[in-house]
Amino acid sequence: MANLSTNYMGLSLKNPLVVGACNLSLDTDVARKMEDAGASAIVFKSLFEEQINLESMQLEEELNEYVERHAEMISLFPEIRHAGPGEHLDKLARLKDVLDIPVIGSLNCINPETWIEYAVEMEKTGIDALELNFYATPVSFDLTSGDVEKDQLQILKKIKEKVSLPVSVKLSPFYSNPLQLIRQMDEVGVDGFVLFNRLFQPDIDLSEEGHRFPFHLSQPSDYRLPLRYAGLLHKEVKGSICSNTGIFNGSDMARMILAGADCVQVVSAVYKHKVPHLTKMLQELSDWMDEKKYKSLDDFRGKLSKASVKDPYAYKRAQYVDLLMRPVELLKKYPQV
Repeated sequence: MANLSTNYMGLSLKNPLVVGACNLSLDTDVARKMEDAGASAIVFKSLFEEQINLESMQLEEELNEYVERHAEMISLFPEIRHAGPGEHLDKLARLKDVLDIPVIGSLNCINPETWIEYAVEMEKTGIDALELNFYATPVSFDLTSGDVEKDQLQILKKIKEKVSLPVSVKLSPFYSNPLQLIRQMDEVGVDGFVLFNRLFQPDIDLSEEGHRFPFHLSQPSDYRLPLRYAGLLHKEVKGSICSNTGIFNGSDMARMILAGADCVQVVSAVYKHKVPHLTKMLQELSDWMDEKKYKSLDDFRGKLSKASVKDPYAYKRAQYVDLLMRPVELLKKYPQV
């Protein structure tokens, strides 16, 4: 049987299948089932500073709703404050206690000071690594791309100075040049790159003529963007490469490793096909490796990366231009109605 073990950020994983940050990890029983099904590590649900701030404001509003109605109500009861990240940190520590596989914390903040504070607190829970959920939602016309990248690099530097855990960054593809930013983060000393964030996008309900906020899972074809970047980054950065989004079966994992990934993260696959699907994915990868006579992931990791392929245009726009120059073949495959 093929050896599926791999190394991610210095962590020894029994296979490349990591469950990404999601609500599933909040239930320790479900988390144990994912471990039993073959997950090699679990990223705990992200700690969002925005959520904590919103909950804190809501609590403050509810507590003060009747304060001015009676004077004695101001001092009758003891002062109550929101617990901040305390509940999240307790759940994170509990998950670490019940699992044998590595547990990775996930963090997303707004203020630079909070990034540092929460990162330090998360390390105290005993987790094995920390994932920084970096993204910026453009709403200001005055904020430049350089400003966004500079802020994220500064946050990364400070966190690396404060914690001894392996630190990865989960990025979106929406940078002017993701490769340049990744290289700068690699020079700072980041231990891994998760490619890519699946960002929230609002929608509009036509019947109600208002905004709605659907929860969209990834689709099988979504793996192509992280596949491309895994292939571009292999042997170009010191940090580990973890592909995320659109990974649903063992074939998808094999593709990512061929491109150069060290591991993959899955979430939608578990939501759509349930926890036992993890076992099926690993079996599919193992069967493919046996068929190809690969004994370990290292035997084929990066075999089809930009650094390894002989075709100089494999990762360039020339492929798209070539398709445009063959319209007859496209019409044969997709005939006009």
